[in-house]
Parts: sequence; C-alpha cells; structure tokens
Amino acid sequence: MTANFLGEPPLTPEAQALYDEDIAEDGYVGAGALLWAHQPASVRALFALMSQAYRASGLTFQQCAILVAATASTLGDSACSLAWGGKLAGVSDPALAAAVLTGSDTGLTEQDRALAEWARKVVRDPNATTPADVQALRDTGLGDGQIMALTTYIALRVAFSTVNDALGLHPEMQLVQSLPTAVLEAVTWGRPAGE
Repeated sequence: MTANFLGEPPLTPEAQALYDEDIAEDGYVGAGALLWAHQPASVRALFALMSQAYRASGLTFQQCAILVAATASTLGDSACSLAWGGKLAGVSDPALAAAVLTGSDTGLTEQDRALAEWARKVVRDPNATTPADVQALRDTGLGDGQIMALTTYIALRVAFSTVNDALGLHPEMQLVQSLPTAVLEAVTWGRPAGE
C-alpha cells in the first residue's frame, strides 16, 4: 500500500522543504507532504489562506481543532479526522475528541457545540443553512466577521481534504500508533492507515 495514488514527486528544493518541515515537527515525512510535494506552491498558498482565516476568526487552538475534527469526520476523511482528533485530544482529552468525531459533542461548551454543528452543516449541504443557523453562532458571542472567517476556514479545509481523499492519501502508521484508543475507535470511515 502506498501513501497515495500518484507516483513519487520530483525532489525539488520546495518538495525537500516540505519533507524537512515534517521531519522537524513529527520525526518523519508524512503522507500529506509526499502528496503535496507535487504542488508545493499550491499547498503553501492554501495554508496561507487557512492561516489568514483562522487568525481572523479569533478562535482558540482547541476551537480550531473542534472545527477541523467536525469538518473532516463529516466529510469522511480519515487522515484529517485522526490527525486533528489527536490534536484535540492533546489539548482537551480523548473522550471529548471522540465525541466531536462521532458527532455526540458530549462535553463541549455551548459555543464549541455551535461551532461543530455549523461545520457539519457547511460540509453536508451549504445551501441548506439558514439565518437561524447563523444566529445560533451569534447567540454564543461570535460576530459576523468571525462567522465569515471560520466559514472560510471550514471551506478551505474541505478543499484540502477533497484533494487528499481523491488522490488516495492514507493516514500514516506513525500517526495511528501515536493516538489514544478513543480517537482510533471513533474513526471508522475513510481510507485505512498506509505504510
């Protein structure tokens, strides 16, 4: 089993920079770097947009992890569900991360629950959202600029996951082996772990 459906990318300085960043952060070259090394400028631009939207949202890192875990699990993206479920477990606890991944949202604050529900609605059917859905976010203290920013962030995460999933990205075994049992048991969709 390979990390994705594409062949090995050329080893350009830009691709090497992606690999070096993964090694510095995780200790290994991840499946995402191996895939996106075919288009390093594109992934850098995409992540710059995501970072801009995240900063404008004013959310905490934990809230960002809730958004991504809810987005990825609704989309059926196992790699991002596992990665962000692990990050969420690290800043909260494994049970809360599993609750977000499975959609029960047990243990979330009112605002965090509203964020997770909004992410799922945006992923499932963005044309079905209503003014009442946006008002539910406002009612938790979020302003319209924040709502625009976090919705943009969700949409960009969907784009990233869509490319990864369409091109066969598998979660890395190193990632899977590092995760708490509750997160592993929650993710029952998407592609299995690769080599």
